Amino acid sequence: MKKIKELIIKYKELITYVVFGGLTTVVNLVVFKLSGLALGDERYLISNVIAWIAAVIFAYVTNKIWVFESKSWAPRVLLKEVPSFFAARVFSFLIEEAGLFVFVDLLGFNEYSLNILSFEIGGEMIAKVILAVVVVILNYIFSKLFIFKKKNK
Repeated sequence: MKKIKELIIKYKELITYVVFGGLTTVVNLVVFKLSGLALGDERYLISNVIAWIAAVIFAYVTNKIWVFESKSWAPRVLLKEVPSFFAARVFSFLIEEAGLFVFVDLLGFNEYSLNILSFEIGGEMIAKVILAVVVVILNYIFSKLFIFKKKNK
């Protein structure tokens, strides 16, 4: 038990990032699906923009408070963190948007679907889930190395 506790403490940041990264992905996927229902599946790139905005706001707050424990809300800190965070997310968003275009329009993923427990998952959502893994990894690297970088004491 002691060894497990030591591992949890040692990898706390990574564990909390995976948890909140997973929750951010859920926010992204749910908003993407709801936007698709509202706008129509053919407007999947617009749905992706809406989902991205919701997910980035959720991710910034959770990453700041619980993952990287950046406690200061001072304007000088926010003026550094917020633009950096959103710029990194714009970069990963562009990768995701390009990936969706490639998967759906060029590779024809929209012609495929999976039926899991009587719930049909369309090709756009399959592509979105694949790309979510890439985006979570990229976002962790950006956040860890550039945005919420801790100063050596």
